[in-house]
Amino acid sequence: MKMKVKNRSLILIILCVAIFSSGCSMIPMQTKPVQVKTIAEPLPIYHPPLPMELQLVDVDWVVLNPELMQEYLNELENGSAPRKAYYSLTSKEYENLSMNMADLKRYLRDILAINEYYRQYGRPEEEDEELPKKQK
Repeated sequence: MKMKVKNRSLILIILCVAIFSSGCSMIPMQTKPVQVKTIAEPLPIYHPPLPMELQLVDVDWVVLNPELMQEYLNELENGSAPRKAYYSLTSKEYENLSMNMADLKRYLRDILAINEYYRQYGRPEEEDEELPKKQK
């Protein structure tokens, strides 16, 4: 009797080991294929706000010719001359100043054009149609 119990327990142990070692591999499983969808969306472009407009202050230019210079010297001797500092430019220096200002205007115009290009680049087409012609 002990032999039968030992054989049965041995068979039971072998069956348990066989079941646990095979796990769920005896059950056939169907896996679904994974579908990958790639959606290409452009990244949003940051459009920084334009800087505040220039608020320039008027400059009063006084050109000292010989008559005005003599008048100023007379007022200076009398003590009634205004307390002003006068700066002088040669004609070449004035030309350089004028060319520098023209170059500055060109540079600002180019920078604003580049900024406007990138503002239009990131805008969807529907928005372009809604804008008035003045802003395009």
